[in-house]
Amino acid sequence: MERKEQIKKEIFEKVKEYYAEVHQPAFCAPFIEDTSRINYAGRVFDEKEMINLVDSSLDFWLTYGTYSKEFETRFAQYLGVRWAFLVNSGSSANLLAFFTLTSPLLKERQIKRGDEVITVAAGFPTTVSPIIQYGAIPVFVDVELETFNIDTAQLDKALSPLTKAVMVAHTLGNPVNLDVIKDFCDEHNLWFIEDNCDSLGSKYDGTFTGVWGDIGTSSFYPPHHMTMGEGGAVYTNNPLLKKIMLSMRDWGRDCYCESGMDNTCNARFSQQFGTLPWGYDHKYVYSHFGFNLKVSDMQAAVGLAQLEKLPGFTEKRKENFAALYSGLRDLDHYFILPKAGPKSEPSWFGFMITLKNGLKFTRNDLVEYLESHHIQTRNLFAGNILRQPAFDTIGKDLHYRVIGGLPNTDKIMNDSFWIGVYPGMRPEALQYVVKKIREFVKKYE
Repeated sequence: MERKEQIKKEIFEKVKEYYAEVHQPAFCAPFIEDTSRINYAGRVFDEKEMINLVDSSLDFWLTYGTYSKEFETRFAQYLGVRWAFLVNSGSSANLLAFFTLTSPLLKERQIKRGDEVITVAAGFPTTVSPIIQYGAIPVFVDVELETFNIDTAQLDKALSPLTKAVMVAHTLGNPVNLDVIKDFCDEHNLWFIEDNCDSLGSKYDGTFTGVWGDIGTSSFYPPHHMTMGEGGAVYTNNPLLKKIMLSMRDWGRDCYCESGMDNTCNARFSQQFGTLPWGYDHKYVYSHFGFNLKVSDMQAAVGLAQLEKLPGFTEKRKENFAALYSGLRDLDHYFILPKAGPKSEPSWFGFMITLKNGLKFTRNDLVEYLESHHIQTRNLFAGNILRQPAFDTIGKDLHYRVIGGLPNTDKIMNDSFWIGVYPGMRPEALQYVVKKIREFVKKYE
């Protein structure tokens, strides 16, 4: 055992050396105007993530294991929620969150095919995809231009006797109006899924987003607030939803033994399930049609080191957002800039810019100019998902409702884009972004 630990220590020292030689120089390289690339997002890490990764690989457990369990415990503690469970992506987190609500264990509150779910068309596809994939009916409402979040004034218009849930994202780190949505869901006995994939670390009325609803979801893809490469999480305070989540995440099994464990219930061969033979092995009893959405322990090892950095990442995102806002706020005759609600404390994922009507230039004119000067930009994901090829090709076979004409959603699709505020951005890079935007609009004065 002592020899094993000594070898590990030597390996970890080499990992530190490798990080300092290979990766650290990239973080320390000087910023050069018109040469250095300004990405919209990126990984920020040090030797701790790499050591954890190597440590996990040396154990060679590979699948869900000790690092995964520790991450789930510490992540739940960070959010202040009872349970958090790892999955292999934020998209899988949304899939699991929605399908959890289709379990027959929920009885009269079970979402069934043909039931309706209120959501928005301006966002990332996998907030909507699980609704469609199951056979429920998405009901699309418009968004606000300054917050890019659901227009809660339209919730009552979207409500019908078939409505069972609201599933929306906190867009680019900006919390939705949680007071209104929570009251609406409570009044009408609706489920509320918070897609928190772009908003980890954001707060509303002093409490983290993601924990206000029945289920919250996170993504740990590299551009997000923290990363483990691929990966995501679902979390809840509801013990029945917790039970269903674990079953559906792990093949739909009824057994609740942890990975590598047997007979936790002490009744593995002495129970009756459905019309199976009495005493059928509980390890192979399935109470749901589930999935296999687990992560590897190596991913969780990286995530643990990232989780320690998350509070610092959050503060840096706020600082970077403030720098861009300060440099651009007097251009309000050209742009609609992001706005947070009165109770919101966003951990910004990006800085959204929407062109006002009647300008002499287009969104693409400005975006192409920035890209030509090595400043990476992004549209707001699908724009209006109803105009995407997936809806064009199979839309005739889908059932959905639209409340109003979604004018703000179309405005965002045509005239909005966003730039990064991730922790790896330096002050001089942010100043350069402001400089280039101002330089561009000056040509049209």
